[in-house]
Amino acid sequence: MAKKEISDNIIDDNNLDGYYKIDQYNTEKIDQIAENFKSILRTIGEDPTREGLQKTPERYAKALQYLTHGYDLDPSKILKSAKFREDYKHMVIVKDIEIYSMCEHHVLPFFGKAHIAYIPNKYIVGLSKIPRVVEAFARRLQVQERLTNQVRDCIQDTLNPLGVAVVIEAQHLCMQMRGVQKQNSVTTTSAFTGEFENDSTRNEFIKLISSKLS
Repeated sequence: MAKKEISDNIIDDNNLDGYYKIDQYNTEKIDQIAENFKSILRTIGEDPTREGLQKTPERYAKALQYLTHGYDLDPSKILKSAKFREDYKHMVIVKDIEIYSMCEHHVLPFFGKAHIAYIPNKYIVGLSKIPRVVEAFARRLQVQERLTNQVRDCIQDTLNPLGVAVVIEAQHLCMQMRGVQKQNSVTTTSAFTGEFENDSTRNEFIKLISSKLS
């Protein structure tokens, strides 16, 4: 099966872990987005033919395609590519996962960190796959609340663990650059399943992601 000609960091059906980096773009989409962006530049009073802006529509189109390449990723497939049977039933935490996403309301970035835990039920997953799942959902037009639930549900549905916990902390440029203009505000969302709905387990998770062990 031939590789899809789309953006960086996409699914390749011949690749075992379902994820690798290429430097190709969908040229038809690039042309369409670039042409539309030229119209936007004219609308705001700019001249897309002037020297500094001549290549901007194409650059913008490639950047947008990269920033939304999560639509071409299958998060469940990413997890299944490194799913291993293991008799381990204690908490597994991957914290401080960097997140960069785009708010679907104003198409402005929001960024921060995700902290994720699961309690295995016969199966564990390669640790790098958890950040890749976060990336797959984050690189789409998003709201933080949905992103939190999508990561939780994907891990729960694919691995069937005893529980999943997801906490995301993010700053939103739609609040900092425009509107209310509160530059120091941080939004925190959380989602839990199974054992993490119990106070003691959830409190242990919160304590561990809040501490500095190194």
